Amino acid sequence: MELIISLIAGALGGNVAGGLAKSINQGALVNSIAGIVGGGLGGTILGALGMGDVAGGGLDLAGILGQVVGGGAGGGALLAIVGLVRNAIAK
Repeated sequence: MELIISLIAGALGGNVAGGLAKSINQGALVNSIAGIVGGGLGGTILGALGMGDVAGGGLDLAGILGQVVGGGAGGGALLAIVGLVRNAIAK
């Protein structure tokens, strides 16, 4: 269940990041895919760094909020990387 929350939050984070920063916006589909992958990676990385209580702390309110923040941040970060790489290749 924690992974699903991270993936959904990642998709939302990717789309929000694309909406806020037009220079990295890749369209809804790419934003969502990058966000989903980034959300999954964000939760995994937080868990590997010993922040498992935040990223996968169960289904209490603090755990869910941690998963949403970690997934959204991971999704936005990966979209930023994808956007920057695609813009650099296009030049």
